[in-house]
Amino acid sequence: MTVQIRNATDADWAAIWPFFHEIVTARETYTYDPHVSEEDARAMWMSPMDFPLGRTTVAVDADGTVLGTANMYPNRPGPGAHVSSASFMVDGKARGKGVGRLLCEDMIEWAGRSGFRSIQFNAVVETNEPAVHLWQSLGFRIAGTVPEAFDHPRLGYVGLHVMYRPLP
Repeated sequence: MTVQIRNATDADWAAIWPFFHEIVTARETYTYDPHVSEEDARAMWMSPMDFPLGRTTVAVDADGTVLGTANMYPNRPGPGAHVSSASFMVDGKARGKGVGRLLCEDMIEWAGRSGFRSIQFNAVVETNEPAVHLWQSLGFRIAGTVPEAFDHPRLGYVGLHVMYRPLP
């Protein structure tokens, strides 16, 4: 499968929202409010495009179908702005096909080009083993775990990993 990563446009939201909504309402991998409105979700996900050093991307196939998306930004303002962060979502129909890896590789490249010193993911659900393994394969390590910080719908309270990767 040929996949291209490009900057998202406002027109991409119509393709992002269905899988964004599915992922968030499943309550297994994101701390977002499962009752978030489409308008609020769009403002939250697409807003990095509106800020300096912010970016929202999509992964598209050869037909232009949106397979996944990422948003990236400085992790904190001011003295913490040298550390980047990001969030990723892949449509269920495209999972397991390398889309998340391509989105993250693009994000790592962007962070390096943009002058960040490192990348920090603030809330990786410890039971999201595919994501944890993917991030580790891309050079991230678990800096710490906040016990019982996530209320999983089937497993109860589980930890949230803080994951970190330095940049060259």
